[in-house]
Amino acid sequence: MMHKLLVTGASGFLGWHLCQLANLEWEVYGTYLTHAVDIPNIKMQKVNLTNFQELKQIFNEIQPTAVIHTAAQSQPNYCQNHPEESYATNVIVSQNIADLCADASIPCVFTSTDLVFDGLNPPYRETDPVCPVNRYGEQKVMAEVGMLERYPMTAVCRMPLMFGAATPTATSFIQPFIKTLQEGKELKLFLDEFRTPVSATTAAKGLLLALEKVQGIIHLGGQERISRYDFGRLLVEIFQLPTTGLKACRQQDVKMAAPRPSDVSLDSSKAFALGYQPLSLRAELEKLV
Repeated sequence: MMHKLLVTGASGFLGWHLCQLANLEWEVYGTYLTHAVDIPNIKMQKVNLTNFQELKQIFNEIQPTAVIHTAAQSQPNYCQNHPEESYATNVIVSQNIADLCADASIPCVFTSTDLVFDGLNPPYRETDPVCPVNRYGEQKVMAEVGMLERYPMTAVCRMPLMFGAATPTATSFIQPFIKTLQEGKELKLFLDEFRTPVSATTAAKGLLLALEKVQGIIHLGGQERISRYDFGRLLVEIFQLPTTGLKACRQQDVKMAAPRPSDVSLDSSKAFALGYQPLSLRAELEKLV
């Protein structure tokens, strides 16, 4: 009998890629809220996770063997402008899921973010103190702390910037990039914002690895630190896009609701030692052409 994996946020970008991969070894149940999506062999259910009764009912009905919690309000600008709604989704739901997993004594994986850091002392290890600069980062820190307090066995996976093939209900940032350049429009990318990106498929492999091997915090960043602008240049080269529209800018040139840290590169050597193997960015992008 296959074990049952519950994936929250299965209609999201990461959730969708995770379901595709997990489906090979698990009987996968996915939740969505607004974006109904049909994934072959995945049992999808519409659930309002912020309604504790609905959440509890799902656990009772499915009786999962393990849970990977990817559902979130992950747009920093949205969180900044909608503090209460995003707190309910990002913090309270996460804590409730930790409680339910603790009650059932089942493995629980949570997707956190590199934005728990302020960007001043990279690259960041798991033991480095957190210091978020925006509300989304603050909420993810509260979720991490709350989940680990309630259920110390939780695997808290801090995710980097992710990219990959578009899904039926979600795109990564590269699809609009490509479209903008193909249309000959201007694309301004930060010279002074550095991340350690990975593809969603690699990230999903990392989450399944964490499910087996990790309790506590782990970083699932890529091997390379790169600026948004240099990532754009790599994209232009690999997808053979027109370069005329690609322009460099600085974070301070763009007004946004949520402050952005400048360099939240992750040191993921702990995950690499466990067998997490991101490819080079070039190799990852070439797979998408």
